[in-house]
Amino acid sequence: MKKLYFNGDIITMSNNLYTTAVLTENGKIVKLGEEALAFRNNSDVQIFDLAGKTMLPAFIDAHSHFSAVANSFLQAPLDECISFKEIQDRIENFIKSNNIKKGEWILAKGYDNNQLQEKQHPKKEVLDKASPNNPLIIQHKSGHMGVLNSLGLENLGITVDTPNIDGGLIEVKNNELTGYMEENSYLYYLKQIPMPDINSLVNACKKAQDKYASYGITTIQEGMMIDLQLPLYDYLVNSKKLFLDVVGYVGMDAISQYLEKFSKSKLNYYNNFKIGGIKIFLDGSPQGKTAWIRKPYENEKEYCGYPTMKDEQVYNSIEYAFDNNLQILAHCNGDRASEQYLEQIEKLEKQGKDISKIRPVMVHAQLLGIDQIDKLRDCGVIPSFFVAHTYYWGDIHISNFGFDRAKNISPVKSAIDKGVEYYTFHQDSPVIEQDMIETVWCAVNRVTKDGVKIGKEQCISVLEALKAVTINAAYQYFEENNKGSIDVGKNADFVILSDNPLTYNPEKLKEIEVIYTIKSDEVIYKK
Repeated sequence: MKKLYFNGDIITMSNNLYTTAVLTENGKIVKLGEEALAFRNNSDVQIFDLAGKTMLPAFIDAHSHFSAVANSFLQAPLDECISFKEIQDRIENFIKSNNIKKGEWILAKGYDNNQLQEKQHPKKEVLDKASPNNPLIIQHKSGHMGVLNSLGLENLGITVDTPNIDGGLIEVKNNELTGYMEENSYLYYLKQIPMPDINSLVNACKKAQDKYASYGITTIQEGMMIDLQLPLYDYLVNSKKLFLDVVGYVGMDAISQYLEKFSKSKLNYYNNFKIGGIKIFLDGSPQGKTAWIRKPYENEKEYCGYPTMKDEQVYNSIEYAFDNNLQILAHCNGDRASEQYLEQIEKLEKQGKDISKIRPVMVHAQLLGIDQIDKLRDCGVIPSFFVAHTYYWGDIHISNFGFDRAKNISPVKSAIDKGVEYYTFHQDSPVIEQDMIETVWCAVNRVTKDGVKIGKEQCISVLEALKAVTINAAYQYFEENNKGSIDVGKNADFVILSDNPLTYNPEKLKEIEVIYTIKSDEVIYKK
């Protein structure tokens, strides 16, 4: 069955920015414009009247954590909590409403110490009051730190004598555990907590896909895969439970296991799952003051955050990716972490290895220095900016870095001006919602929650922002021949919006709504 889309603004994100109509067949685009309209009265053509709405290629998620989004449906939500008391109340309500049995693990997510009245991380004593009979871990909104209650610490065997994991911290004060951990130490022990049963996880994965689809997204990322996720993905893939395209990036410890288990998925979709490459973490969080930077944090004499990997480890990871024809994604928030990544790529380039062929990605690039962009461009690195930081944590960045440094958080305009052709945007979900329209608004306006214009010099046009979540993101995934624009031969993946973002008031872009999301010519979300 053919399908004709017309009677609205159709933004192609291609050389000819607009077209009047799109004809599809078998999940592919077959004709555009007047050639498509010629089929309007054919009996075998299904009509999709846009009724004045705007159609674009479906949005592409350049970086998030799909299974973490799924897990969030099984965790106590702490987002928007403004005090320790509110955190306690949320956890207590979660225990009661879910009939949590004594001794069962409880996970809670999304607190932000910067938004709490106390302006600090809660300690174990606070959590003990909320969960006296259950081991509990609460996860910071950044995903880089968290706090355990006393039962949680005991359950995991953590004592004051437990050594820190390299590139991490287990906080001890006055010879006593506080419950707070960050970076590699936190991530190590988080992995020791039992996972929910497979049925709960599969149901949560369905809800997570529905959520991505509600934001107009049809391609999503699993941004850091570990060995513990193998059984889940084995079930999801072989039971055909994925209806969105999922691109997985695997930690170095588990990559060989995934390549063996999912041999059909290496660089190729099999039942909607593709292994895209490997993922490494080079530092932490700028709002959590664990990002590795070249100059100290504001009002800190010498503290510059810290690395999570040694140079040799970074070098070996990039070399492994290149030698195995895999892409590499590196989490770099601070400019010193960015420098480490670029330095190791340059070393490999000098060995005669053209790393640009695997399209290396710098994930977040929050504090990427403007002086580093030329090197990034020359190394063929794609910066994937978490540009919504300007809104969500812009005020915190001004406090942590001073305005002169904070104004260049996510320096997208500088990257464009310096000839970086491919740049992408993401939300790092579940850190924030997968709201692509909001992210476009952030990139265009760069306004903090307190209403401060943070780096007007880095504002970009709406069209430049839309490229980051469509055609550029397709390029990041080596999928520019199939996705990212409305062109003949490409997938019939579309998002239909309430209004045209190119003609809408830029300051009010957030008002635009997703009305339909279409994957392979099938409606998977309708408002």
